[in-house]
Amino acid sequence: MPDSADNRQLASLIDHVRLSGFPTELAAYLSGLCLFDTCLMLVYQPERRPAMVYTETEEVSPTLHTYLQHSYLLDPLYNALEKRDVAPLVRLSSLAPDSFSQTDYYQNCYKNFDLVDEIDLVVELEESSYFTISLGRKSSLGCITRAELNRLQEQLPIISSLVRQFWLSNADEYLPRDKSRSTLTQAMRTFGQGVLTRREQEITGLILQGHSSQSIADQLNISVGTVKVHRKNIHSRLNTSQQSEIFTLFLNHLNEMEIRIVA
Repeated sequence: MPDSADNRQLASLIDHVRLSGFPTELAAYLSGLCLFDTCLMLVYQPERRPAMVYTETEEVSPTLHTYLQHSYLLDPLYNALEKRDVAPLVRLSSLAPDSFSQTDYYQNCYKNFDLVDEIDLVVELEESSYFTISLGRKSSLGCITRAELNRLQEQLPIISSLVRQFWLSNADEYLPRDKSRSTLTQAMRTFGQGVLTRREQEITGLILQGHSSQSIADQLNISVGTVKVHRKNIHSRLNTSQQSEIFTLFLNHLNEMEIRIVA
């Protein structure tokens, strides 16, 4: 049973459910269930950049800024949300493709968060939107324990209900007002259009997310040999030789799309 301190923390959380201070109170409540070094709360909406609700530091780090601007498109959690295929409580490593640590996104963005473990709490909102709470652990704390996961799982129904109530009252404070950004994620779907075939575009997207040839073959129900032929053709058509060059081309494509949208 929760002790009196737990009950006081929960009562304070409930008191703040319609106030702007709720995310801070929620982080404090979660710290009693699970130790963590970082806490990030984001809202993902279809065709939009993630909206940041809370982070434990006052200033947004360059790495987090890069993530919020464009790197989220290659993030395992984001892609699981896009497919509506994610549990309410999930370890990021269980979502990551088999070659995730070799991707440019991992090497140039995620790796800079310096995390050895990450647990994500996912609360579904209206209209295919999600409120996510990412709890990160660095090497000093090690991986999140089974006991901590059990405590989070037990409290998840309460947390989810309170998060939804908070969002009903405070969504306007966090959502972007510029609706012209609604086509941002078309960059992933249109990258290589007119140069690559539809199948090659599909495979390019999976490559950027960190899937190996075997993983791509399993997902698309084709042979590894066929995937390797597609990869060779992709490099030939894009005039590239390494995955990092494809990533650079993708970022350039994304920037060009944003310029067109603003214009």
